[in-house]
Amino acid sequence: MSYQVLARKWRPRTFHELVGQAHVQRALVNALDQGRLHHAYLFTGTRGVGKTTLARILAKCLNCTANGRGDEGITSTPCGQCDSCQAIDEGRFVDLIEVDAASRTKVEDTRELLDNVQYAPTQGRYKVYLIDEVHMLSTSSFNALLKTLEEPPPHVKFLLATTDPQKLPPTVLSRCLQFTLKHMPPERVVEHLTYVLGEEGVAFDESALWLLGKAAEGSMRDAMSLTDQAIAFGQGAVRHADVAAMLGTLDHRHILGLAESLADVDVQRLLSEVAELAEQGPDFAAVLDELSSILHRLAVAQMVPDAVDNSHGDRDVILQLASRFTAEDIQLYYQIGIQGRGDMVHAPDLRSALEMTLLRMLAFRPQGVPKPPRTPLPLRREPSQEGAATETSAQVAVAETPSPAPQPSPAVDAKPEVHSTPDAQPEAQLEPNPEQTAPAAEEEPPLQEPPPWAVEADTQAAEVEAPQQAPEPEAMPESELATEPKPVTEPEPASVPAPEPQTVEPSTAVAAEAFPENRPEIQSGKLDNAQWLQCFDSLGLGGLTRNLAGNCLVESDDGTLLTLRLDPSQEAMQAEVHQTRIERALKEQGMPRRIAFYVAELSNSLETPRQREERLNKERHAQAVDLLNQDPHVQKLQQTFGAKLIESSVKPADAMR
Repeated sequence: MSYQVLARKWRPRTFHELVGQAHVQRALVNALDQGRLHHAYLFTGTRGVGKTTLARILAKCLNCTANGRGDEGITSTPCGQCDSCQAIDEGRFVDLIEVDAASRTKVEDTRELLDNVQYAPTQGRYKVYLIDEVHMLSTSSFNALLKTLEEPPPHVKFLLATTDPQKLPPTVLSRCLQFTLKHMPPERVVEHLTYVLGEEGVAFDESALWLLGKAAEGSMRDAMSLTDQAIAFGQGAVRHADVAAMLGTLDHRHILGLAESLADVDVQRLLSEVAELAEQGPDFAAVLDELSSILHRLAVAQMVPDAVDNSHGDRDVILQLASRFTAEDIQLYYQIGIQGRGDMVHAPDLRSALEMTLLRMLAFRPQGVPKPPRTPLPLRREPSQEGAATETSAQVAVAETPSPAPQPSPAVDAKPEVHSTPDAQPEAQLEPNPEQTAPAAEEEPPLQEPPPWAVEADTQAAEVEAPQQAPEPEAMPESELATEPKPVTEPEPASVPAPEPQTVEPSTAVAAEAFPENRPEIQSGKLDNAQWLQCFDSLGLGGLTRNLAGNCLVESDDGTLLTLRLDPSQEAMQAEVHQTRIERALKEQGMPRRIAFYVAELSNSLETPRQREERLNKERHAQAVDLLNQDPHVQKLQQTFGAKLIESSVKPADAMR
């Protein structure tokens, strides 16, 4: 007996055997069961998705005689045993006229075909005209077909199939019921191939089937044909190495290796993967395309994990790999990859272009440059400023002096010294807003003491709220040590400059709230939610890491493990790199903890750092609006010109710095 290829042997015989076209199957089955049949059907779709198969199944449903009894009529479940069903399956049914429009394009061929339409069927219930590749007909042929296609005899059904419906005249489309068949996704192809090979008793690797499903490009017939070829190539088995060699495709595992090397920032492994790929003589442009595709899937996995496609059978690997990247890195790598793809035509060779693109990704990653050693004081000096060496030695002395619980000095101690040397005013005095200095904290070394800007903020708060506090000479502020060395004397009350008559800016209140004087006690104890709010800004977190931590509440803290309750809306932002950054920031502030996230609804009675920041911003905005409304100049403009204050354009003073 001659061998029959898999595509023909496993062609569906009924609607229930059809794979991947449920929307068409449902419409046709319901129409057959209810007896609501149209006289012309048009099936469109790419090659190998089942257009001709559907037409033949429909022809069997119209002509099935149920084993010769002829009393069951039209059915959606043909028996497959009667003479009509068997004749249609074997291609010898007289009343099923299959026409290849690609070889019969002339109007004479169409007229000859239509001459027999008026005659009743010979063997079946209906005379069915199946015209394949109908878009190949000439304009004259379409014109000759129009009248018959619009009002055919009751015993005639037209089934048209085409891969290019745009070439059909609108007059033809309007006379047909059109069904568009979908591409076969790789998951559906692999599922069907697994069933077929299991029935055939052929050994296979699942990863090899994913290669075949990807290579089929949406066509089930192509997938079956490639499987036939793979069985012959592999001597009766379908193995991954054989299929990869047969198709000449890239080994997807090498592309994943490149992505893992980017995640680990491992340049040595990155170049080794490229070298292994070079031994296979690949298309390096295709390698970069595949890597960009993986980066796209990683970005989707971070934002909407359920939407990750499984076209390579590696969905679990992609989800796991996505947690090792930050969203910023993925977006940057993707942009560099797309630009590098266009620059390949200008490179001396494609391999060097690929390597340079990969190295560029790591060179420009946000956290890719090692941080230099940092000094504890964030004082910025101009190159021309005198006493630079003295300031540096003073900063080192302050950093090395053991101070278990440094307290900020009152304003009486700090104010005379600050105003006496205007050229060396510390930056913290100029910018008391903790929200503005927080990004710079990420570039500073680990501190075991409260950061200087917290001390300065507390100093300003103490100046407003408690100017009568007694000075403590033993706790000298760092801002005094950072200035030019000079004899420190007890300031005279008359030397204290009178404060300017102005309203205290909201940033001072924010600093006082964010950095209370009991900060050293927080470091030695266990964190609760109130202390988490107090120390949050001093952690120096930025970007997505700050956004993630800012939407958390403290669930529990046992001194070693800090469990943070995360808002469910931020669940997709979890990544190992964010957890590592938070742990490092806590350790730098003298609170070494391991971090664990617990996703649950947040309590309405507690406030997250993000909610506190939004509340304080609203308060500052409201205060700024009130100040403007009370300003006599603004009131005069309103009275004279009828001006209106646009509150949305008002920005507090600290926000404009």
